[in-house]
Amino acid sequence: MSIVLAILVFSLLIFSHELGHFLLAKKNGIGVAEFAIGMGPTLMHFKRKETRYSIKLVPFGGFCQMIGELEDDSKDRPDNSFNAKGPWARLSVILAGPVFNFIFAWLLALIVIGSVGVDHPVISGVIEDLPCEAAGLQAGDRIVRLNNEKITVYRDLQLYLALHPGEHLELTYERDGKQSTVSIDPVYVRDQDSYMIGIQYNTRRTPAGVWDTIKYSANEVRYWIRYTLTSLRMLVTGQVGVNDVSGAVGIVDTLDTIVDETKEYGAYPVFLELANFCILLSANLGVVNLLPIPAMDGGRAVFIVLEIVRGKPIDREKEGMVHTIGLVCLMILMGFLLFNDVRKLI
Repeated sequence: MSIVLAILVFSLLIFSHELGHFLLAKKNGIGVAEFAIGMGPTLMHFKRKETRYSIKLVPFGGFCQMIGELEDDSKDRPDNSFNAKGPWARLSVILAGPVFNFIFAWLLALIVIGSVGVDHPVISGVIEDLPCEAAGLQAGDRIVRLNNEKITVYRDLQLYLALHPGEHLELTYERDGKQSTVSIDPVYVRDQDSYMIGIQYNTRRTPAGVWDTIKYSANEVRYWIRYTLTSLRMLVTGQVGVNDVSGAVGIVDTLDTIVDETKEYGAYPVFLELANFCILLSANLGVVNLLPIPAMDGGRAVFIVLEIVRGKPIDREKEGMVHTIGLVCLMILMGFLLFNDVRKLI
């Protein structure tokens, strides 16, 4: 069942990404030779106009192959080929994939927030002899800012404190419609092996109306984008190690854990937990694809931006070599993640 769910999840994520490329290609008059979900041999397909729609054997991956996308700047190319279009049209097609991942995450967030509500950053109490009590904070206070960081949901507060352990805080809170700011220095609590400020929080979410659902769903996507960027930064700086990084096998294992922990509550809670996890995955996919890495959408976008700045395209052969090298590196990384996932499971 976990494998089936993983196939469904990956297929939806990839479909939303490739659908972005597909729709913007069509809008800009670029022909699409094939729109496929999966990789490898074709299981089934049908053709409509110039586009072949396929489902492949291996249920991971997918692509939107545009006409002339991999060709050079030959004068004989058709008018509906990718490289025959202007740089702004091509840039919109390239960026549409990650943008549609964010849109898909937002649609899922609408369902989740509409069903379970919002985790407002409202204090339910303070712990004795810790900084927040000394600063005068009380149950019912709503935290609105930490230093220069806006706090919209309670997880914003958790993420900020996790990233800045022990650092001095200028905490702004709202009480009875009035905002006040206090200075707080977290203290190290040996029993918890962490720095604490002494806030207690009720994990119960608050039901949201239509407008709040729309607003906080957008914030949910923003939160996971920020979470992903923060995780990448921590990985680069060595704050987290390779054991904290997962690939496809790790994701399947997480899906299995989600199902096991929620199935006793019924099908809909399982669906909501899976949808919540998919918000993270979709936002993560969008962010990673926007990174300026060769062979990724972000890397291809860099070449188009350089073309706009220079007024002429980079040599297609040289660009292709860069993307090929990037693709090989990505394959090596995927192999490493697979090995790492299996090693952790064993």
